Amino acid sequence: MIEDGGPFTILAEMTFWASTGLIVYAYALYPLVIWICSLRWGARPAPPGPSDAELPTITLLIAAHNEESVIGSRLENALSLNYPREKFRIVVASDGSTDDTPSIVRRFADRGVTLLDFRRNRGKAAALNEAWHCLASEIVLLSDANTWIDPEAPRRLARWFALPDVGAVCGRLVLIDPQRGRNADGIYWRYETFLKRCESRLGALLGANGAIYAIRRQDYAPIPGDTIIDDFVIPLLMALKSNRRLVYEDDAVACEETPAEIRDEFRRRVRIGAGGFQSIRVLWPLLHPRYGWLAFSLISHKLLRWLCPFFLLGELAASACLSGRAFYFAAIVTQLSFMIVTLGCAKRSGHGYAVRLARLSAMFSAMNLALLLGFFRWLSGRQQGAWTPTARAPS
Repeated sequence: MIEDGGPFTILAEMTFWASTGLIVYAYALYPLVIWICSLRWGARPAPPGPSDAELPTITLLIAAHNEESVIGSRLENALSLNYPREKFRIVVASDGSTDDTPSIVRRFADRGVTLLDFRRNRGKAAALNEAWHCLASEIVLLSDANTWIDPEAPRRLARWFALPDVGAVCGRLVLIDPQRGRNADGIYWRYETFLKRCESRLGALLGANGAIYAIRRQDYAPIPGDTIIDDFVIPLLMALKSNRRLVYEDDAVACEETPAEIRDEFRRRVRIGAGGFQSIRVLWPLLHPRYGWLAFSLISHKLLRWLCPFFLLGELAASACLSGRAFYFAAIVTQLSFMIVTLGCAKRSGHGYAVRLARLSAMFSAMNLALLLGFFRWLSGRQQGAWTPTARAPS
């Protein structure tokens, strides 16, 4: 506790209210602002409807590392996609797989599947950079080894490329509960999808879903080999280098199962957190005001979110310093109670309003803890680009 009325009191109050305001803005006010702006200034262009003869050539590129449990069914899905066969190619880049992934992919060679068998596990980013030199199609559709893509998705993505100012198109990812086999999109995921729609209308879409996005081959800029969140860096680096825009196609659907274990999901979030801080080193020019809505969204949607753990700590520290006042004492009790209760409710089952609210609160706490850990992993250099797939149920 500090002496009331002194300069440190003023500093603590400023820290508390600035931290609180930035947290509220990042999670509550920004969605409202971007929604209003998208209605007022956003465009909703309809994509062209090209004939089969006008469709661009596409390569479906799947980067895989030790995916023997899912790669066979993944390739069966890829071969069932509704796209002119003479314009569609499938390439699997195996990044140092030590299981049967390469041999399974080779079984599909007579059906037009190409294997790029990179023997050393260098990370997904390095595998994508090297694989790109082997591609010749106009468009590259990137996807994951554990993804199921709707048969019509490639057409729905490809039609946007008839517009010369479009450089990349992001599809919609649907999350599936592996236990129940049903849609597991929660409030938070729907919230993020809503933001994607609004940002896309303003030409301010931030990154893509790694499960399903397409990019002009010529607009790909090689990314640092240790890049952690490639599906965020690649589209934004494209926007930076080519000045083309990234759009969101709601009808191009891909499905993925959620991780079976909460700890696997938390580990993934820590990795994404580290990748967010890492990405600033190549994407910082997009923060300049000349990038308009894109800069505004990058600051509001991403940068402030990544800094929220520090705002929460600042809020907590300021409350402790000012705890001699009833309001701030109540604030610190509320904050500590929120953390304890929400983390305790993380595994609660049920579908009632109170349970859903508790799970959402737990997600908020866990996400910010993951971001904080991710920051220190990035700062220490312990989070590397080489990756290991999340544990999944066998297909």
